[in-house]
Amino acid sequence: MPQSTSDSVRVAVLIPCHNEERTVGDVVRSFRRALPASKIYVYDNNSTDGTARVAREAGAIVRSEAYQGKGNVVRRMFADTIADVYVLVDGDGTYDAKAAPVLVDRLIGDQLDLVCGARRSTGVNAFRPGHTFGNHVLTGLVRLIFGRGFRDMLTGYRALSLRFVKSFPGASRAFEIETELTVHALQMRLPTAEIETDYGARPEGSESKLKTIRDGILILRMIGLLVKEEKPFLFFSTLAFAVALVGVVAVFPVINEYWRTGLVPRFPTLIAAASAAIVAALLFACGLILDTVARARMENRRLAYLNASTIALRRLFPDERGTERSLLETLSSSPD
Repeated sequence: MPQSTSDSVRVAVLIPCHNEERTVGDVVRSFRRALPASKIYVYDNNSTDGTARVAREAGAIVRSEAYQGKGNVVRRMFADTIADVYVLVDGDGTYDAKAAPVLVDRLIGDQLDLVCGARRSTGVNAFRPGHTFGNHVLTGLVRLIFGRGFRDMLTGYRALSLRFVKSFPGASRAFEIETELTVHALQMRLPTAEIETDYGARPEGSESKLKTIRDGILILRMIGLLVKEEKPFLFFSTLAFAVALVGVVAVFPVINEYWRTGLVPRFPTLIAAASAAIVAALLFACGLILDTVARARMENRRLAYLNASTIALRRLFPDERGTERSLLETLSSSPD
């Protein structure tokens, strides 16, 4: 049986956790079986139960993050760890560890930067109705704004390349992190894929930290912020059009009255319409200026991406002749 490419590279399994004492031990052990050569990191996010102790007893490398929220934890994990491939997964026991080698092999084999585990429900209570509806709405919204998207944007199960991780700025605090990861891949036009993976219900006694309405609002807010940051011309020109439209609607009766009588009896309305025109022009100008800034920020991210690519290739292709071989041949013959 051929060796999996996931056994030939440095793989880091990253598990952010908050009060997952009941499940984290099984999660660590299942990923140890699936990826025996990997390093498994559990980052404890201010848990009040025995999460850290259970994870350590199961064989994980346990660290902590003081700032509350999954986004803060993921940003810390990306900063602290070095690997060729990262597997990001929740510590709640809902994701199938057996799919991890498939995600990693697809990432390496097709030289991708992101492979998402699109969730396929295997239990009656795996998905709450509100979560399913919200996922469809938010995923569709991101696809509409940022172009080609994913079927399951909010999955917590992903395989990521070193260059993805080290070029990802990470501004999210909580569960908006999945949206930010997705938009980063879309904006950078990175090679990505999706693979269906089993998704089960939480074990009895384990409680989800996701609040449908609260976190849905946070994700919507993050989408708005990402549009403003990544597509400022679209954001500000849309606002400019809306303000200008209000001004036109307000001034139309004044102009109509002037053409009929030659008088301008409603000066406050005229002043408000003129002010709307000025604000619209300023918003449009802001969009043009910030679009240039956004392009500069994108170039910086691309430089970070290319720098990380160089580091990865130096390890995977240690000599000049090795670069002439295929990636999979090099990986399968690597002594590491």
